[in-house]
Amino acid sequence: MITCVVHYTIDPAQIEAFERFARAWMRLVAAHGGVHHGYFLPAEGASDRAEALFSFESLAAYERYRARFGTDPEFVAADRIRDESGCVLRYERTFMRPLLPTD
Repeated sequence: MITCVVHYTIDPAQIEAFERFARAWMRLVAAHGGVHHGYFLPAEGASDRAEALFSFESLAAYERYRARFGTDPEFVAADRIRDESGCVLRYERTFMRPLLPTD
């Protein structure tokens, strides 16, 4: 399993748009074989940080999902929310693997 952690810098004035963007991507990850662990948004005070975590069974499975970016109409529509609202100022992805407890 591989987990993608996405670190976002967001526009706090566009949090509703970011939530629409996030909900669209949670649905797309699940529809294309991944498990979305959620988006984590600022809870109090002014903050411009948000995080997302989702997993695929392998890097190859993630790459099949990524191949749809820019061409699949649903993926393009989800990105349009981000692009038109300006809710995401920048982001970076980190790939991680879980270390699970043993019995």
